[in-house]
Amino acid sequence: MNFAADRADAVVSVLADGSRRAVHGYAGFVAAALAIAVAFAYADAFNLVRYRDALPTILVLLGDSLPPDFSRWQSWGRPLAETLAMSICGTVLAAAAAAPLGALAAQGSGFPVVSHAARLVLNTLRSIPDLVWGIMFVAAVGFGPLPGLLALACHSTGMLGKFYAEIIEHVDTAPGEALRSHGVSRLAVLRFSVLPQILPRVVDVTLYRWEHNVRAATVLGVIGAGGIGLQLITAFHLFAYREAMALILVLLGLVTLINVLGAWLRARFLA
Repeated sequence: MNFAADRADAVVSVLADGSRRAVHGYAGFVAAALAIAVAFAYADAFNLVRYRDALPTILVLLGDSLPPDFSRWQSWGRPLAETLAMSICGTVLAAAAAAPLGALAAQGSGFPVVSHAARLVLNTLRSIPDLVWGIMFVAAVGFGPLPGLLALACHSTGMLGKFYAEIIEHVDTAPGEALRSHGVSRLAVLRFSVLPQILPRVVDVTLYRWEHNVRAATVLGVIGAGGIGLQLITAFHLFAYREAMALILVLLGLVTLINVLGAWLRARFLA
């Protein structure tokens, strides 16, 4: 009888625990939905009057930008090269700095104090927008692509370091432990167990960041960091919408080429 009573109490306890979890889950969902609704209301997204002239205005701007004007294409070569150089150099510097910082920031990879310090550095780097980094570096080193690549490197280090740390934290340790049990060195464990697991994802996030940095380098042209962004902003300021559309198409072509190159590199690393 006592055994049956204990089982009944255990079932009741499990059901009660499940009910509490369900209530907490529903409460969390409702709270998140309310928070999202408040955010939309605060951003005035529910004010339908503001959408009344949006579509006609967009259509007018689109009509004013067609057909694209490529008449000044010969002057876009150097700014386009500066944008590409900023994105490449910024990504390379960020990956080089993020690799050790991400390894230190990963939980369980070392001393907790070191891990927290590395996470604080990464949080600081990525909490400051790349546009603000750009303003600081323009003031420090002057105009041109140099402040742009330094700004991209700082912000991207914070982002890539976070991604690298999370990738390292999800490494399956079982294959490495099996190798260690057979007397394999730590370097060999890193080569044959850890790297095969993290390398494809590291390449993925790094290439994605490069693609992002191409677009970010365009925005940095607003503050005098060089690149094709300065040409684009100047075209908008002069109401040269047809030229602006041509520049946007050029950027679209550049990003598309980078996507194709990224897909090829991913295939190479996965192979």
